[in-house]
Amino acid sequence: MTDTLTVRPAGPGDASDICALLNAVDVIEIGRPETDLGTVEADLNHPGVDLATDSWLALQGGRPVAYALVWNDSGPGRIDGDHYVLPGRPGAAVRLLELMEARARAMAAGAARPRLRIQLGVGPTLDPALLTGRGYRTVRRHQVLTRRLTPADAAPPAAPAGLTLRHCGADEADRRRAHALVEETFAGHFGHAPRAYGPWLDHLDARALDWSLVWIASLPGEGDAAVLLTRDDRTSMGWFSHLGVREGLRGRGIGGFLLRHGFAVYAARGRDTVGLGVDTANESGALALYGAHGMRPHYAVDTWELALHSQG
Repeated sequence: MTDTLTVRPAGPGDASDICALLNAVDVIEIGRPETDLGTVEADLNHPGVDLATDSWLALQGGRPVAYALVWNDSGPGRIDGDHYVLPGRPGAAVRLLELMEARARAMAAGAARPRLRIQLGVGPTLDPALLTGRGYRTVRRHQVLTRRLTPADAAPPAAPAGLTLRHCGADEADRRRAHALVEETFAGHFGHAPRAYGPWLDHLDARALDWSLVWIASLPGEGDAAVLLTRDDRTSMGWFSHLGVREGLRGRGIGGFLLRHGFAVYAARGRDTVGLGVDTANESGALALYGAHGMRPHYAVDTWELALHSQG
């Protein structure tokens, strides 16, 4: 490329251009565009992100070719980031990595084990050699699974004996209970960061969340047993972001029932596909559960981690 590379902070007015860039990366990595404008806007408007210091947009010939963002809402020492780049732009890729790493060191200063984590699709447009050469290593793989829905899936499933289900659409106390159940059932999962209710809402971008699509399952004598948090604000599919069953109550068919309930609701809403992400090393049996209910691999994402030494 002969065009001069320029880098500047991203702004809310860049959302459409950034969305187009991310969808170009999607097409290369997974075969189709799956990034919605609302998702980009939520990132750019996150209350914990200062775009002036935490975001970068790289342009060549006036065209966006790379974009990066870092944030710090996962506890002391852990900085998370996004990095997207078109193929054949190693200069832009490396420049944004340098800026991300420098900012992450400043954000994690004084932490016992500072680290930067980014997630990239398997076979990313970013050359993995650029990452390994800078000291990054892969620490986990997550699989995105999807399931096609038909009108037959709209039939409500039979619940396990005694189990009742309520949604969180009208009651703030139920929303807080959903948060508590997510915190409890995901506590041992890789990458889970404990969050108080307010920061959790920010992390979810709760402004766009339809709480009637969040359900709590209860059992007599056990109280609230499980939670299913879904959202219907993606163009490509309905999304099941959290399905958690309390540890002592697993193996009773609750997780499978919640999946089938979600299928039924989204089929009735006219959706033809639902999806979710799962840690391939998850020890709770989630991967087998989803496979048994017809969910199949769509694409995989690797988590890359860099130890943030003070001198770079």
